[in-house]
Amino acid sequence: MNRLFKAAVGAALLSLLPIVPLAAGAEKSPLHSKMFDLTAPVKELIRDTALHNGTVLQSFAFDNASGDIYTVQLMAGGQQLPGEPAPVSGATRAQNGDLALTRLDREGREIGYMFLKGFGHGVQIGVESSNGTAYLWTETDSVAEGKDGWGTQLTRFAFENGKVLTPDSPELTKFRLIEGADRTTVNIDAAHDLLTMRYRKDGAFRFALYALNDVKNGSYTPLADVAQPPVGTFQGFATYGGYLYLLEGNSYGSGGSVEPIGNTHITVVDWKTGEVLDKQLIRAGSDLSFREPEGLAIRVPDMRHPQKAELAVGFASDFTPNRLANIFTFDRLLPAQAILNGHRP
Repeated sequence: MNRLFKAAVGAALLSLLPIVPLAAGAEKSPLHSKMFDLTAPVKELIRDTALHNGTVLQSFAFDNASGDIYTVQLMAGGQQLPGEPAPVSGATRAQNGDLALTRLDREGREIGYMFLKGFGHGVQIGVESSNGTAYLWTETDSVAEGKDGWGTQLTRFAFENGKVLTPDSPELTKFRLIEGADRTTVNIDAAHDLLTMRYRKDGAFRFALYALNDVKNGSYTPLADVAQPPVGTFQGFATYGGYLYLLEGNSYGSGGSVEPIGNTHITVVDWKTGEVLDKQLIRAGSDLSFREPEGLAIRVPDMRHPQKAELAVGFASDFTPNRLANIFTFDRLLPAQAILNGHRP
């Protein structure tokens, strides 16, 4: 199939999609955006940052109104929460899908935490800021598969410092977007008011894109749905406008990752066609100890200018029992054709 025919098909499909209202200053269609240049230099946002527990960072997201960073990790072993008869091991926490949620300020200082019991593995989360309140989007209703628990639907809840939530907590609003799906995880694109869900159905992983307000109003018709392309060890995802970004890789010394190059890659998928447009080796944080890639997120430093966004990639560093979190950002956005043709500044 030639590129001209692909472009014509893509344009025809796009014309059938509903128009989603966007924040002031955003472009007219949520699927029309520039693409992050993954060959550009990265900036260090936080480095060797302690989270509420000493386990590995799983993923993170930004409250773009306050600048706060929210992270999740599997709960550390040896903790006893209210209502538990004894401390619980780390292995049991992982199988149950128990997560620790940490709230950091923009400098990386802990300013709050929550515990999420029975939610899942925390592969990706999202944050929605509304009227001064940060709402977390996560998986929930964890089901054990092997040594880990994995979510089976999505949920939205307000951050409340020190709170312990379970799948039955009244604070949760749940969303089952696709019947029969499991391994559900979520990302929020605040610049374009979009929600992305990664899910598994009939043994295959896919991604579905929704208008955020549609989901909250109970309408679950996706704007797009694409297959996950072949990747290595999957570690996170994020959407910015018309492009889906996928993170893969392993810590040094495992899965073929060799210091200092590693095997962390980010793949770019076109939401309109499902085509892989770019895949780059990511060298950020090459001097970190351990260095396992963990999570992607979109950061918008000033929501008055949502077109000036950053793609953030996370890494876990250091060693048990005191793992640390690191985040680096790409901030160069270019027309996709300029990147594909090699016309970078």
